[in-house]
Amino acid sequence: MAGTLLEIQGMKRYYEMVSGTVKALDGVDISISEGERIILLGPSGSGKTTLLNCVAALDSPTAGDYSFEGAAVPRDAPEQMTTFRRDNIGYVFQFFNLLQDLTVLENILLIQELSGGRDEKRARELLALVGLEAEVDRFPTEISGGQQQRVAIARSLAKSPKLLLGDELTGNLDSKTSAMVMEVLVKACEAEGITTIFVTHDESLTQYATRVIRLDSGKILSDENV
Repeated sequence: MAGTLLEIQGMKRYYEMVSGTVKALDGVDISISEGERIILLGPSGSGKTTLLNCVAALDSPTAGDYSFEGAAVPRDAPEQMTTFRRDNIGYVFQFFNLLQDLTVLENILLIQELSGGRDEKRARELLALVGLEAEVDRFPTEISGGQQQRVAIARSLAKSPKLLLGDELTGNLDSKTSAMVMEVLVKACEAEGITTIFVTHDESLTQYATRVIRLDSGKILSDENV
């Protein structure tokens, strides 16, 4: 039976603006088990990305408790938050953020080096996992947007994260390419045993999730297994 990977209780993230207090998160409770594929859905300004950034320790909540594998996640301690992200979190962005002067393979090898160990065999295995074994020596400008996003997925897996996060990761892709990328992503995360949380506004992507959490005005409206 899968254990609990992370637990959030009473998470709040308030911003003080000239016009008043903005409650981006207003008391969120979530428990996530190992191996789940979760999609966060909601309109713009609902708190989805704020929640994702707090889970990634890119942002510090105003209040609440956050534990990961039973240990409290550091808050307001930048160096400890950086270490937590490096050791546990992978991130796939809407914009691929690949280095254009490096080949597909070199983009993966660089992340390995930054994470503590270059392993070309492993890098090639990851590219094969996302269906890009034939593109290893090409540059990002020489492959399609969908292929670039698959490179970004392989790159995020290169550090063997326990949790993979994505913010509108198919937002720049057409529906056919989005489906292809999501299918590759699900297959890769299942093969690697990685828990995933993705933010999207695209209802069609819920078919790739095991659980859908809907937010609005910083609160959870529903939380359902699918």
